[in-house]
This record gives sequence, C-alpha cells and structure tokens, in this order.
Amino acid sequence: MESNAIVVSALVGVVGFVIGFAPMFMKGNAERKKREKEGDEILSAAKEKAKTIRAEAKGEAKAIIRDEKQALEREYQSKNDKLSNIERELTKKEVKLDQKLENQERLEADVKSKEEALKIQSEKLAEKEKKYEQRASEYAEKLSSVSGMSKETIKEELISIYTEEAKLDASREIKRIEDDTKEQSEKKAKKIISTAIQRFAGEYVAEQTISSVALPDDGIKGRLIGREGRNIRAFEQICGVDLIIDDTPGIVVISCFNVVRKEMARMTLERLIADGRIHPAKIEDFYEKSKVQFESRLRDLGDKAQMEIGVHGMHPEILKMIGALNWRTSYMQNQYQHSLEVAFLCGAMAAELGLNTKQARRAGLLHDIGKVMDASMEGSHAMVGADYIKKYGESADIVHAVRAHHEDVKPETVLAHLVMAADAISGARPGVRKFLKESYVSRVTDIEKIANGFEGVRKSYAISAGREIRVLVENEKISDESTVVLSRDIAKKIEEEMSYPGSIKVSVIRETRAVGIAK
Repeated sequence: MESNAIVVSALVGVVGFVIGFAPMFMKGNAERKKREKEGDEILSAAKEKAKTIRAEAKGEAKAIIRDEKQALEREYQSKNDKLSNIERELTKKEVKLDQKLENQERLEADVKSKEEALKIQSEKLAEKEKKYEQRASEYAEKLSSVSGMSKETIKEELISIYTEEAKLDASREIKRIEDDTKEQSEKKAKKIISTAIQRFAGEYVAEQTISSVALPDDGIKGRLIGREGRNIRAFEQICGVDLIIDDTPGIVVISCFNVVRKEMARMTLERLIADGRIHPAKIEDFYEKSKVQFESRLRDLGDKAQMEIGVHGMHPEILKMIGALNWRTSYMQNQYQHSLEVAFLCGAMAAELGLNTKQARRAGLLHDIGKVMDASMEGSHAMVGADYIKKYGESADIVHAVRAHHEDVKPETVLAHLVMAADAISGARPGVRKFLKESYVSRVTDIEKIANGFEGVRKSYAISAGREIRVLVENEKISDESTVVLSRDIAKKIEEEMSYPGSIKVSVIRETRAVGIAK
C-alpha cells in the first residue's frame, strides 16, 4: 500500500510539473517565433540597406571614375597643347635657322665674289705697279741725262721730298686720331656723367629743392608733429618729402629734389592747415586729392603746349609729362618754356627746308621729356624720354630725333639734326641760362683776348655763347702745319687761365687769297 501511495504521489508530481511547465514552454516558443520573425525582418531590412548602399557606392564609384576620366582628359589636352606649342616653337626656330643658313650662304657667296674681285684688282694693281716701276726707271734715266745728276743724287733728293711729305701726312694722321679720340672720350664722359646726374636734381639753388609754407600760428607745429612724431612721419612717408619744422616763426619747410613731389606735398600741407584736422588718415586723403588736382593741372599745361605749337593727338600720359617740365629747370632755364621754344625753332627751320612742320614741332616739344622721368629709370634723359614716348605710340622718326638730340645714338634723319640745332640755339643764346649778361660778355672777351695774344693771329671771334672760338691767322707767319700747334696752345692757355662750364672748341683758320686785276 505504501508503495502504491509512493507511485501515485510520483505520478501526481510529474503531472503537476508537466501542467506547470507547459504554459512556460508555450510562451517561450511564441517568443522564439517572434524573435525569429524580428530577425527575419532585420535581415530583410539589412539586405535592403546593403542593396541601397551597393547602389549608392556604385553611383559614387561611377562619378569618381567620370571625374578622374575628365581630369585625365584635361591633363591630356593640356599636355597636348603644350606639345603643340613646343612643336610650333620648334618649327619657328627651324624656319629661323633655315633663314640664318640662307643668309650665311649669301654672305659666303658675297665674300667669295668680293675675294675674286679683290684678287682681280690686286692683279691689276700689280700690273700697274710694274708699269709704274718701268716708267719711274725711264723718267730717272731721262732726268739724270737732262739734269746731269746721278741716279743716287736724284734718289736722295726724292727721298728728302717724300720724307717731308710723309711727315706732313703723319702730322695730319696724328691730328685726325687725336680729334677722333677726343670726340669719343667726350661722348663717353658725357654719357657716364649724364647717367649719374641727369636723373637727379642736385643742390644747385634752394628754390628748386625747398618750399616754405606759411602757418597761421606756431601752435600748429605741434599738431603737425603729432604724438611721438606720428603725423610728421606719416606726412613724409605718404608725400615722399622731408618736412622740416624748426624754431623759425610762422613757417615750415618742405624739402625734396623731385619738384613734382614737392609741389604736391605743398598743396597737401596747405589743405591740412586750412582744414585743421591733422592725422594720418586726413594726410592720405588730402594727398590723393592734391595728386588728382595736380595731375589735372599737368594735363592742362600739356594741352596748352600742344595747342600753342599746333599739334594734336598726344597721349594723356605724355601731356602730363610735358606739363611737369614747368617744374624742371636746367641752368635756371625753365624746361617747359625751353621745349616750346625748341618746338617753334624746329618748325621754323623745317618750313624753310620744305619739311613737315608739325612733325618737327612735335619732336621739338618732346625732346626733353626724359628730364621728368622717375630717377629709377636708367639712362640719359634722351634715351629714357625716347623709350617713354615710343611706349605711347609716337612715330619712329620722332622717337629717333628725341633719342639722338644729344648724340647718344648717331642722328640719321634731317629731323634729328633739326632738333639738335634748335636745342643748341635755345640753350646757348645769351641770357637764357643762369649766366648773367656781364659774366657772359666778360667770358667771351677773355677768350678772344687770349687768342689774340698769340703771334700770327689776325683776329678771333668767340661764337655759340663762348663755346667755340674761331681764330684767323696771317698766311705769311703761320703755315698749314703750324695751325695744329697753335690751336693746341690756345686751348691749353684757355684751360689754364679760365673757368667755364663744358668745353670750348678752338678752330684755327688759315686762308690764301689771290687778287688779279683785269684792265
């Protein structure tokens, strides 16, 4: 009975366990199915997302490939263009080389033809020399028979004559070489000096380098200086000048070798004083206004000059530079007035010669424009001015006339010679430059007095404002050969006893006069 009871109780426990676990099992199974379903959904979503990502990646890859392809195509086109340019350059060089070879061949042909001509000429000269020797021998024999002198005596006489002639020829050659050397050395010296000093204005007179500006009261000097010198430094830096503020009552001084910058600085300072507000921003503002006003003034002066000489069509930048000549002097001669004078002189001479008067006047007006160029530009004012007007479209003849008016290059046209002559006339006439009339007359008189003091001198005349003296000598006392020595002696004495700018040319003239009377 106990065993049955045990069995029954065991069965009851098993049934209870099964009944208790069954709901849990069913619940777990449902959750498992739910999780499987969610997993399937996640997996499906992941697959869709992966598909989308693959599509996007594929699109991006195609875009990258397209961009890379375009970049490669552009690079290829660029390199292809460069290769085409190189090919064109090589073709041009090849054409130039071909031309050079052709020119070389022509030159060689010319040389050969000249060599053949020289060979023929030398053969003819040899034949003539042989004939000359035969004739000389015949003449010597005839001369010996007529004069009764031996060949040796005649030979000595001829040698003596030829020796004298050779000495004279040697003297002439020496004089020619000395003149050429002197001319070349003067040109070289002028070029070196002009390169060094023509671009800058030296301290020749105070009026050309400083300007005084009146002040309403001395209290404004402190405002011009500013705190710790701020205003004066800004003014000097902006205007490119030196502003001198000292104990002199009622004025300040502007100092600058460039007269154009000095004038603009003066206008700026007057505006500042009138306004009363002085600080770096105002200085810069007034400087720009003064610059515009001054450039307008320069153009007006250029237009006025253009109208006065009767030409037109000059570039505005050239007109500004012509106007700037009004603030430039040479030996105290105003270069604006000098240029107008040279223009009129060129026009007058061109009219006499039947040339283009307007072109001549234009060249005369522009000949000294290089004197107002910036000092950073290297070269003489003639070369700098010629390059400047060429840049703004002036004709080749006018550019050459400007470049050659001081013989920096050899003058090759009539117009160039006209400009040289007009420039010399305008600069050399008495009274036009800084020399006073009394000193000019005294210098000319002293030059003539020195020349007249030499034996054999009949009369002397100082011309070209004392830059040249012409000496007339007596035939009986001075020979042709002695004129060379006399010119040297006069020049040496002038150098020793006088002080003068530039150089003085001494020309000794000996003339022979024969008078016949018909009855």
